[in-house]
Amino acid sequence: MLVPCLGVAGLVLLVAVVAAIGIYNRLVTLRNRVDNAWSQIDVQLRRRYDLIPNLVETVKGYASHEKETLEKVVEARNMAMSAQGVAAQAEAENTLSGTLKNLFAIAESYPDLKANQNFLMLQEELSGTESKIAYARQFYNDSVMSYNTSTQTFPSNILAGMFGFKEREYFEIEEAAKEPVKVQF
Repeated sequence: MLVPCLGVAGLVLLVAVVAAIGIYNRLVTLRNRVDNAWSQIDVQLRRRYDLIPNLVETVKGYASHEKETLEKVVEARNMAMSAQGVAAQAEAENTLSGTLKNLFAIAESYPDLKANQNFLMLQEELSGTESKIAYARQFYNDSVMSYNTSTQTFPSNILAGMFGFKEREYFEIEEAAKEPVKVQF
């Protein structure tokens, strides 16, 4: 009678161990997916940072008296490059996006600049990069959601706590960017 009980207990223990291994491996996979998604954002941000000096130099030739705006773009770029952590990076990127909007608004005032092939090419590349950044942010946030859900739901939350899997931050945009665009004629 003792032997069948030990067999059932051993089988239950084996199933529990296999389930724990599966849960642990899933948490590791999700954590690595979040890290990879963040790396993809970093790649696109680096590309953006590389394009901005060329764009600023092109604009300088046409709009030399717009020095303050150009300096703000460069300053925002430098802040974004040195930001640490998801929240700080998101804040710095939002500031940079705002200064780039000002730069493109200046370009609208200079017909020769708007027609400049270099400027048009850089503007197009930056626009494409912005789209890639938006996609990478979305993928990152989706990965964070999956990871955080797994670390917070039963029974994986038990293993997550035991092995130090911590919740990750979302890459969020500032509140002002969420408001509708105001168009005036």
